[in-house]
Amino acid sequence: MEPDLSLLDEYLADHGHDGYLVDAASTDSTQRYISGFDAPDPFVTLYTPDRTALLVSSLEYGRAKTESRAERVVRLADYDYRELVADHGATEATARVVAAFLDDEGVESVAAPERFPLGSADTLRERGVTVEPERTDVVTTIRATKTEEEVANVREAQAANEEAMRAAETLLADATVEDGTLVYEGEPLTAERVKEEIEVTLLRNGCALDETIVACGADAADPHNRGSGPIRANEPVIVDIFPRSKATKYHADMTRTFAKGDASETVREWFETTDEARRAALDAVEPGATGAEVHAAVCDVYEAAGHPTLRSDPTTETGFIHSTGHGVGLDVHERPRVSLDGEELEPGHVITIEPGLYDPDVGGVRIEDIVVVTEDGYENLTSYPVELVV
Repeated sequence: MEPDLSLLDEYLADHGHDGYLVDAASTDSTQRYISGFDAPDPFVTLYTPDRTALLVSSLEYGRAKTESRAERVVRLADYDYRELVADHGATEATARVVAAFLDDEGVESVAAPERFPLGSADTLRERGVTVEPERTDVVTTIRATKTEEEVANVREAQAANEEAMRAAETLLADATVEDGTLVYEGEPLTAERVKEEIEVTLLRNGCALDETIVACGADAADPHNRGSGPIRANEPVIVDIFPRSKATKYHADMTRTFAKGDASETVREWFETTDEARRAALDAVEPGATGAEVHAAVCDVYEAAGHPTLRSDPTTETGFIHSTGHGVGLDVHERPRVSLDGEELEPGHVITIEPGLYDPDVGGVRIEDIVVVTEDGYENLTSYPVELVV
């Protein structure tokens, strides 16, 4: 994939910079996006309108030459790094090497991500290089518009996500109820056991995650409570899975709410209203609409049903207490925003639609799809059923 970095070219020209400098491991999504290279340890990427150059360790040199999108790849060793370490220590040696690397590229002034390492910036400045933070989110704005290849990467991760959700739902469905608690194969069915099944299923489908949400009852009333302990019958169980492909590093994101047994009338009403809000939001998704307008469609449904939202009451602790969605890509939360201040949607934006209602006295209900904005509307990348009772 070759990203269109013309907006970055314009930024550099407008601000008088020669290039854009990233010093991070590929776990930093901007590093991964600009360099096209996957390495666990920090390395340096310099982007200029003319070419991209990488400065890497000898360990990564061979892979960087064949796997990155850089036109030039050099090693620390090419600048006598070990000798410099012996004479000046690792920090000063690295600064000298990076400064020499930039000099070879004819670069005297760079923009850098706001989270660029402070020590690296200071030592480069001491050696006469201008380093200024880029504060307009130009790279994340570029990243928000996905190519067809990137959408395919998300689609693949979402397919794995749906297998994992199916595995979680199957555990809930196959469990029996004993004294109000779900039991599976003679043991209480816990949130931890369901998460284990989710993680194993994702691994079998080429994805992984650090955390997931399986939250029951009052735990589900906190949107980011990961959930723990035995799962109880008749209470809503929020399952929110946001895996990352091990091959492409792109994420997916989906939430479903289940209940085993007889959900209360309140939970059923919340579920139906939340699904109505989800469909209203989807109806509002199209190029030229804003994330704010999509968010407003959800608030309209909830407020009409008598539920508080952060729009109607910015201090509410119950009801609809988060934004409608967010962009998804190399980061599970990225631009564009689908919220009160959400920006204009464009073809290629991949966003979530995830309305929800929360109250510790009831629990929580959330339903989340992931969609891509198209030229004439949207495509829902989620095919998983929306059903409450298992």
